Amino acid sequence: MMGITRKTVVPSAVFMTAAFGCFGLAMPALADVERTQTQVGVVTRLSFIQTEELSFGQIFASNASGTITVAPNSVRSRTGGVTLTGNTHHPAVFAGFGQPNQRVQISLGSNSIFLTGPGTRMRAHTFVIGSTPTAVLTTTPRVFRIATPSGGFAFPVGATLDVNANQTPGTYRGTWTITLNYQ
Repeated sequence: MMGITRKTVVPSAVFMTAAFGCFGLAMPALADVERTQTQVGVVTRLSFIQTEELSFGQIFASNASGTITVAPNSVRSRTGGVTLTGNTHHPAVFAGFGQPNQRVQISLGSNSIFLTGPGTRMRAHTFVIGSTPTAVLTTTPRVFRIATPSGGFAFPVGATLDVNANQTPGTYRGTWTITLNYQ
């Protein structure tokens, strides 16, 4: 499983030079330096890796419960007393490598999980794979066929999160299991 990549902005110093006499004041432009991480995922035949973690993004909770859904195509929606903010949400993404036309069974370790943090835990459920058409993943394996000539493939998985009324602010995390069985 790949970790979260964070970007850190390191401001640089602003330099001013002054020349006396008729040349006046000269000031170079402000410059920012960004440092970021680079990663690569190596997939061997008959294996798979996670290339992106599922993120529901940032929200504002209220005195009414609600839900957040992140679809496999990255569209985020809400119901009830949840207000969406920011753009850091995204589905989980996995990459695998088998043989062309090979069948692959995909299943979950559990149909729902709990995210824990500083407040009442929240339940994530209805995990949806970005196949055509999309399909709900469960503990019962679903069979897919590798359609690429190389045998390499990638697939996103979204889910729905139940947010409690008056949810305590903070970061909530949970772990879920997905299994691929190459046939």
